[in-house]
Amino acid sequence: MNLRDWFARYIPLVESEMRDCLAVPDQVLDGYYGMLRYHLGWADENLAPTNINSGKRIRPMLCLLACQSARGDAMQAIPAAAGIELVHNFSLIHDDIEDNSPTRRGRTSLWALWGIPQAINAGDGLFAIAYLAIDRLRDRGAACERILDVRAIFDRTCLALTQGQYLDMLFESRLSTSVDEYMTMISGKTAGLISASAAVGATLAGSAAVVQYETFGRELGLAFQIQDDILGIWGDEALTGKSAESDIATKKKSLPVVYALGQSAKLRALYAAPEVDVPAAIAELEAVGAQRFAEQAARQHHEQALQALQASGASDDAGQALFELAESLLGRAA
Repeated sequence: MNLRDWFARYIPLVESEMRDCLAVPDQVLDGYYGMLRYHLGWADENLAPTNINSGKRIRPMLCLLACQSARGDAMQAIPAAAGIELVHNFSLIHDDIEDNSPTRRGRTSLWALWGIPQAINAGDGLFAIAYLAIDRLRDRGAACERILDVRAIFDRTCLALTQGQYLDMLFESRLSTSVDEYMTMISGKTAGLISASAAVGATLAGSAAVVQYETFGRELGLAFQIQDDILGIWGDEALTGKSAESDIATKKKSLPVVYALGQSAKLRALYAAPEVDVPAAIAELEAVGAQRFAEQAARQHHEQALQALQASGASDDAGQALFELAESLLGRAA
């Protein structure tokens, strides 16, 4: 099977598991669970059922493919894959609040519709439901010690997510941020959960190569974020759904910007102004080779991800699908 076939097989099962986890326990709570369904793309603003863009579901696929390629039973790992996607979405709800972002996936963000207090509560709810999803591993026959190991991975990852978000917000108020500091930030905010996805799958398979799968996920996550940074400035707006002007105008500290700020006094002056001259900033990024630097970094982490995956002994069609997924993430245009 190719990667598309694996997505067609597993994602509907993950979606079904997530929906089961979000079953409404009492009619009076329908509005609460409606907010969660809205964020996940299952309801519209009036909480009527719909089915719209709900994200790429990369993380649960990594979990299931890692489990299968490590000679485990991916069906047994479905609750963990669902929990991973719920944790990811918990972080997105809170990120939108903290970043004051009015939209998410082309729709009004949850906080902008129902207010910040309710959005915080909804995000906390998804966090708790994600952990309840892990408990459902027992119903699939997972060994208790492996479930405990999965919970430990979740604990470390959720802490890393908040640490990464702390650094992201901290860097917004600082003109100078080093490349090393930036890498520490995305290691927690982006790569942490992608790394955990692969590690959880391998753990549930009882693999001796959990470290290699974890390294594969971390390096893939770093490459994924850097590629996202590149697309945020030089990507095709028709494909990415956002303009370069937004990242530059809001002074987002992506890798190309962080690198260029360390190279160019002119760019530092542009970013020190109350409003950034976007065309001048992009011209300066290109003048100091920021795009080339970021592209080389993405390729380096991508190669290290493939090396770790090779070392894991990932086998059969599922292993090949992991290689295919890694290639698709680096070469994507959106």
